[in-house]
Amino acid sequence: MAHVDNLERKAAITGIGQSDVGRRLNRDPLELTADACLQAIEDAGLTRDDIDGLCTYPGAGIAGAPGFTGGGVNEVQDMLRLKLDWVNGGMEQSGQLGSVITACAAVAAGYAKHVLCFRTVWEATAAVGGRKLDMQPLREKAAARKAQQAEVVEDKPHKKVTGSGGMGAIPRANGVQQWSLPFGAASAACWIALCAQRHFHEFGTTREALCSIAVNSRRNAGLNPKAVYRDPMTREDYFNARMISDPFCLFDCDAPADGSTAVIVSRVDAAKDMRKPVIKVESIGSAIRGRPSWDQWDDMTTMSLRDAGAMLWERTDYKPDDVDVAELYDGFSFITLAWLEALGFCGKGEAKDFLKDTSNIALEGKIPLNTHGGQLSAGRLHGYGFLHEACTQLWGEGGERQLQNFGKSAPKLAVAAAGGGPLGGCMLLSAE
Repeated sequence: MAHVDNLERKAAITGIGQSDVGRRLNRDPLELTADACLQAIEDAGLTRDDIDGLCTYPGAGIAGAPGFTGGGVNEVQDMLRLKLDWVNGGMEQSGQLGSVITACAAVAAGYAKHVLCFRTVWEATAAVGGRKLDMQPLREKAAARKAQQAEVVEDKPHKKVTGSGGMGAIPRANGVQQWSLPFGAASAACWIALCAQRHFHEFGTTREALCSIAVNSRRNAGLNPKAVYRDPMTREDYFNARMISDPFCLFDCDAPADGSTAVIVSRVDAAKDMRKPVIKVESIGSAIRGRPSWDQWDDMTTMSLRDAGAMLWERTDYKPDDVDVAELYDGFSFITLAWLEALGFCGKGEAKDFLKDTSNIALEGKIPLNTHGGQLSAGRLHGYGFLHEACTQLWGEGGERQLQNFGKSAPKLAVAAAGGGPLGGCMLLSAE
């Protein structure tokens, strides 16, 4: 390889771990985090005393997003009694895998030898108040609160409200949401739907392409014992599902879940006697060369994935045709379509044709896609699940879904990618 100065090649993944994954597990998120982290440390053949770096995304609790994070670096360090030389955690990174990319830089720079990276979500349990509940009282409580808010507004029509919402207050949007929330675009389902509609308009893409991604994910999830949704799904099932935000129906949206995922990033020269062969980090993509905006990107059909994907290939002599398996983010099905184009598995605007032949992305196909079922069917682990699955396949630990079971040779090169909108990060991993 000609790119000998790429510092990410001083980093390798040496262990992975994952807690139970499910809908409303009703378990403490730090307990899930401990399960994943301890598994990853054991998987690498290390002990807690060997861990000298700790990294996560997005860090400690995020206001207004219950269940979005299950702990930050300080909580996990204290829980595991780690002695650290380097820590990092925060939201403003190149997508969810930005934390792992940063860990690669840390070990390459010599700040740490073995960095424990983790990501925990418990959005499914948090959605019902953090415990198993009868939903009827919740609905009655919500209706009473709505009625009280309406009464307060009617009694005090001239009161100026400057807060961000709550009992008796009219929410006032600020920041980037002042341009979307007043128009009903309150979530990424709306924002990414705009990108999908633009792609449809420019290239003649239809929901048939999104359907192919969703049905393929469900097929793969049927072979994954941890997947949230394992029952078979047909194309008819997909098109009969209720709409969420045109063109997205229910099955275009990832499934909120509880679970934690952890990976160990080690410096290559400190990983000579690990329990398993190391997985080398061949190259990373973290670029964002356009405006960091959900709705003001210069090419709405690509998002920041365009730049992250381009950077990945700028740092290696491998080409898309060399990749054996692709684990590409599917917070919404269109994001996966956009990653396929951004990473060059098909040309720009050509995903509709590439996905028309569904064998292209099947386990036995040209580029097996989201072999664990992705977030659409396996559950929303918010990015880290794709990296975990890429390593699982490269180590040959995929069980029924392992690629060798489908007439494929042992995979040697994998891409893991996460993020959408102005967030995007990807990694090219090698088992050679």
